[in-house]
Amino acid sequence: MEKMIAERAFGLLTIDLDDTLWPCAPAIQRAEARLYAWLEQVAPRLTAACDPEAMRRHRRALMVNRPEIAHDLTAVRRHSLRGLLAAHGYEIALADDAVALFLEHRNWVEPYADVLPALRALGAGYRLASVTNGNADIARTPLRGLFGYSLTAADVGARKPAPHLFLSALRWGRVSPERALHLGDDPYRDVAAARCLGMEAIWINRGGAPWPDELDPPTVEVADLGQFRHWLEERHRAL
Repeated sequence: MEKMIAERAFGLLTIDLDDTLWPCAPAIQRAEARLYAWLEQVAPRLTAACDPEAMRRHRRALMVNRPEIAHDLTAVRRHSLRGLLAAHGYEIALADDAVALFLEHRNWVEPYADVLPALRALGAGYRLASVTNGNADIARTPLRGLFGYSLTAADVGARKPAPHLFLSALRWGRVSPERALHLGDDPYRDVAAARCLGMEAIWINRGGAPWPDELDPPTVEVADLGQFRHWLEERHRAL
């Protein structure tokens, strides 16, 4: 689906990470499995009482009870582990080692095949900023060096669809919202949130999901960054 975008030069591209540039679930599942195996060795009383799903429930409850840290997934995990470790008679300092181990494996992401060539090409003509609700560290992934600016929800104190990530990227890029274009996989947190600020937004729909009926259709829907580059090139030729 596509609508005509008003003719304008984009000075900034903001791009989501998880499930836009790489599949998120495999990285999280691997990191949590490595963390749990480590906890079985160093905190067996905890793992005897809590399976991985129980630990996830503990984190979700913490996000409800501690809304001031809910935007920071690393802080949530650390506080959850501290509470669980203390409850089972272990030093809470183990939580720092646990989080470090988790993050090491969480950043072992595998970008989709279209991502690296597309970002290299886009970076030659646009300022690129990554904006994510997650806790991936671009500098520790295969995409290191491809973004001029990278932000997480923890950096700005709020998760999308709150505007904070977008506004920080706009300030860095020194552009108005009308001259910025966002790419992301989530209809609400990416497309609708960016449009609320006056940015254009492209829906990266890798899985062929239906668009929510309650939202206005996206300006452009593409299956991957290769299709996005093709659309962008066609648009430039039409100007």
